[in-house]
Amino acid sequence: MIDLHLHFDGSLLPRTILELAGEQQLSLPAEEPDELKLFLTAPEDCGSLNEYLEKFDLPLLVLQTKEGIRKAMYTLLSSLKEQGMLYAELRFAPQSHLRKGLTQEDAVKAAILGMQEAAAGSFFMAKLILCCMRGADNKEANKRTVETAAKFLGRGVAAVDLAGAEALFPTADYEELFAYAKKLGVSYTIHAGEADGPESIEAALRFGAARIGHGVRANEDAGLLEQLKERQIPLEMCPTSNVQTKAVKSFSEHPILAYLRSGLKVTVNTDNMTVSDTTIEREYRRLEEELGMTKEEKKLLLFNAADAAFLTEEERGRMKDVIGRIL
Repeated sequence: MIDLHLHFDGSLLPRTILELAGEQQLSLPAEEPDELKLFLTAPEDCGSLNEYLEKFDLPLLVLQTKEGIRKAMYTLLSSLKEQGMLYAELRFAPQSHLRKGLTQEDAVKAAILGMQEAAAGSFFMAKLILCCMRGADNKEANKRTVETAAKFLGRGVAAVDLAGAEALFPTADYEELFAYAKKLGVSYTIHAGEADGPESIEAALRFGAARIGHGVRANEDAGLLEQLKERQIPLEMCPTSNVQTKAVKSFSEHPILAYLRSGLKVTVNTDNMTVSDTTIEREYRRLEEELGMTKEEKKLLLFNAADAAFLTEEERGRMKDVIGRIL
């Protein structure tokens, strides 16, 4: 399996949060993993993306030290390996980990260390995508994120992203940021077409995004769909999450397979394993059971993910060889 859209903080296991809170002498609203999970997981009938994003507050409490970040990354990636994951791109916002004196560079170094420890001695691979954040007063922090990504590019970091409250802070406002990323040679994907409509995706494409995070609302503009098809811009779709954030009304109405069957390059991802209470296996299983995905379509989705991944051509070839053997 491959997951290209996986948020680090939204995928921490409850037991990991409890363990780190104990080590850091932090108080939590629950003392058992099952009880804590209630505070970390968004309901299927979550009201909006903004309500969904509130679930990130608790895990971020334990991710403000180098050791907390390292250990959480190691534990999460070890869990992914156990699930049979071949490759994962984990994204997080280094600017969200500075409450106890860390720099963005400190946070990234700690994440890379945990990632390297988890992947050592196995075929499993992982890379980081550093998220810039939508907001009113973080222009300099976003610039620093791009600079940090450039510094660690090819040494654990693969790209940057733009995440956060899309409807409140339009994608079109971030042209200068992505021009800077392009200048520094940093690839980027952009969250777009989730809480905001086709205009958000169009802005991301104008900026030169290599991929689109979600893109579920592209079907509101026929011309945009055609452009995505012609240019084969990969869409990082997260079906369960898209229902929770109200990007689509229900799982049965999710357009992912309609997009795939019309020739768009779509991929399947989890978004946030804990917040959405899902795994990549569960996402594929739901597509099969509820939307009628065929074995050949599953194979195509996995090959799409390999094509879309921020990999070297050698790495991509190895990944495709494995997919071809196991399916």
